[in-house]
Amino acid sequence: MLDIHSSSASAEHNVHGLERVGSLAGGALMFTKGLRHGGLIGLLQMVVGGVAVARGVSGHCGAKAWFLQHRQEYHRLRADIERSAGELEALKRSADSAMRGVTVTGKDPLAGS
Repeated sequence: MLDIHSSSASAEHNVHGLERVGSLAGGALMFTKGLRHGGLIGLLQMVVGGVAVARGVSGHCGAKAWFLQHRQEYHRLRADIERSAGELEALKRSADSAMRGVTVTGKDPLAGS
């Protein structure tokens, strides 16, 4: 499992360009909106805005890193399943060709006559 608190994970930048600018701008906007609103809703808006600003400043998002890691695992599993499906199809073709021309008489060839 991905450790989002390790130093190597926090040093890795996975938020770039417009996504980073959007986090900074959206987070700042959400934070100031929370300040103006007040109360519990305002506090929640300030927290969400602060997290977005921190994401933009650091250039790292633990949730995005977790998602990308699991997305790679999904693609690897999908490739394994597709490969296995191809192998099963080849086995089916082989079995079909082996069965061509075979007739069933109801007699056991290993049993004595």
